[in-house]
Amino acid sequence: MRSFTFTRARSVDAAVNDVDGATKFVAGGTNLLDLMKADVMRPARLVDLNHLPLKEIEETGNGGLRLGALATNADTAYDDRVQQRYPMLAKAILAGASAQLRNMATNGGNLLQRTRCYYFYDTGTPCNKREPGSGCGALAGVNRIHAILGASEHCIAVHPSDMCVALAALDATIHVTGPGGGRAIPIAEFHRLPGDTPHIDTNLQADEIVTAIELPPKGFAEHSTYLKTRDRNSYAFALVSAAAALEIDGGTIKEARLALGGVAHKPWRDREAEAMLVGKPATAESFRPAAQAVLRGAKGYQHNAFKIDLAESVIVRALEEAAGVEHP
Repeated sequence: MRSFTFTRARSVDAAVNDVDGATKFVAGGTNLLDLMKADVMRPARLVDLNHLPLKEIEETGNGGLRLGALATNADTAYDDRVQQRYPMLAKAILAGASAQLRNMATNGGNLLQRTRCYYFYDTGTPCNKREPGSGCGALAGVNRIHAILGASEHCIAVHPSDMCVALAALDATIHVTGPGGGRAIPIAEFHRLPGDTPHIDTNLQADEIVTAIELPPKGFAEHSTYLKTRDRNSYAFALVSAAAALEIDGGTIKEARLALGGVAHKPWRDREAEAMLVGKPATAESFRPAAQAVLRGAKGYQHNAFKIDLAESVIVRALEEAAGVEHP
């Protein structure tokens, strides 16, 4: 690990007004420190945010919930209000990492964690995300865990977060602040597809920090789930995951939300496919055409083409779980 200086922010304003191009913010450090040890990220200065008053989980005036950016993943997942009103989110968080990491990792950090692409972590290989213009080693390399949706010729990495997939299905809002003040970013606009700038993961500016995640009042507590498929049952990133939420009245779907993880550079939603479910009976016969619609533009590579069929099965199964469809 290269040498760096370390300072502690005493206020949000002090943090965002004392940043240069060599500065990185650190909270739980569960991703950033690994990247520094691997020489993937080389900040000359770290600014510690852990003493800022951003750890509360509190009610909003409209019936939603505001998750502090520095609240840990564990505290969030086990909060009674999250478990009762947003069980899909609690399940997604608990599907990620290990108990030890969830005790350290923060909500804001989870939003900003970087891909686990092998080539991104290996500084001896080309990676446009790590070194723009160097090429994408995964395109012709080992790409079993890589994207099947929304990729580009410059990058086929996937976003690693479980929490963000559930946030996408819930239409959460990300609150950030910088030297120019605060702003709110819909979760759908927070993360970016790779295009020709895969090194830019989000629309957060370098001198901004995440302060909170706002959950809307509607949590789909009765009919929602998070389903994750992976190579082993713990401490593994998703091959394909799905956050599914339904509003059902008399067996008919009134509203549908569906977000995928492990398949794209950001949590993936297809609102046209969701609209296909509205007015349909909550059955597998309705779910499969919607799943196929989500994947109509999917593209597999040498080692990950299996993800297309897997994703269809995961979508159908997640929607069945959300709807309470029982299997014999």
